Amino acid sequence: MKEAIRHQDLEAATTADLPWCNMAGSTVLVTGAAGFLASAVVRVLLHLNATRHLNMTILAFARSEAKVRRLFQAELDAGDLTFLQGDVCEPPPWDGPLEYIFHAASLASPNHYGTNPVGVILPNVQGTRLLLELARERHNRGFLFFSSSEVYGEVTRLPIAETDYGWLDPTAPRSCYAESKRLGETLCVAYHKQYGVPARIVRPFHTYGPGMDLHDVRVFSEFVANVVARRDIQLKSSGEATRSFCYLSDAVRGFFTVLLRGEPGVAYNVSDDGGEISIKALAQLVASLYPELCLKVVLADQNLPGDGHPKGYLQSTITRQHADVSRLRALGWIPQISIPNGFKRTIESYL
Repeated sequence: MKEAIRHQDLEAATTADLPWCNMAGSTVLVTGAAGFLASAVVRVLLHLNATRHLNMTILAFARSEAKVRRLFQAELDAGDLTFLQGDVCEPPPWDGPLEYIFHAASLASPNHYGTNPVGVILPNVQGTRLLLELARERHNRGFLFFSSSEVYGEVTRLPIAETDYGWLDPTAPRSCYAESKRLGETLCVAYHKQYGVPARIVRPFHTYGPGMDLHDVRVFSEFVANVVARRDIQLKSSGEATRSFCYLSDAVRGFFTVLLRGEPGVAYNVSDDGGEISIKALAQLVASLYPELCLKVVLADQNLPGDGHPKGYLQSTITRQHADVSRLRALGWIPQISIPNGFKRTIESYL
């Protein structure tokens, strides 16, 4: 079942009506290649080479060779993928061409915000500037910066379009992530305007699917982990906050759509456009997918010491999210996987 779901997702991404031939014979660098979104991009690139014979040179840039090998051992052994080890804040060990760059290296988990805020900031700012310089020097044809829906802060107008921005305190410890993503976006626009670098920006909302880390503390990962472990789903808050979600294969198609059809210097929301769903409603939905397990949604005891999160975790203060994806839809992208179907597929991929 797991391999069937992954294959279907790859087919859904690579059969999209996009000008794939533009990437033929190119060298493609993916930073943070061991991460959830970046590794999905690498898988799509590998599948494109295998099915469309694009003859791309695919470079997986990451700090941990062990993590990359765990994901792509067969492809590395076969020579279909080249691993580059290093920190994204330093030049990658590659002197050749870099026609396309996917910059997805980032410490995105809330676990890091309280313990390593400088480490959160640097890949989004210093790493982005370094890669944009490489793109400028090596006549890059496409640069894609992975930003975040967190750049919007707390907004009052819904759904959130790319031109809507709300309140964000730059001195709040948790703002290390959102503010550095904002500056990363500004750098992309500046390099495009001043030097002509074809930098494009995607703002993924909450993306889930096969391959996500079930030990991550984000609620949707915990919900899937609970069902896989056949235990009740525990809410660590009232669950009234709402979020927009996107299934992985839809998100990846969105990334490639922006890279190959998007306008340089422009940001694009990437999310399911089915509307917002509360955390509590999502918990109930996930539990209901397997009625035979008789799982319940229970509220954690708020009187116990701690909140069930690891030290350093900083919870979001954003109360509502609802993405407007009309800008991405205008490029021809259409989400295909609903939230119930997406979470069912995700859970099945771990069983």
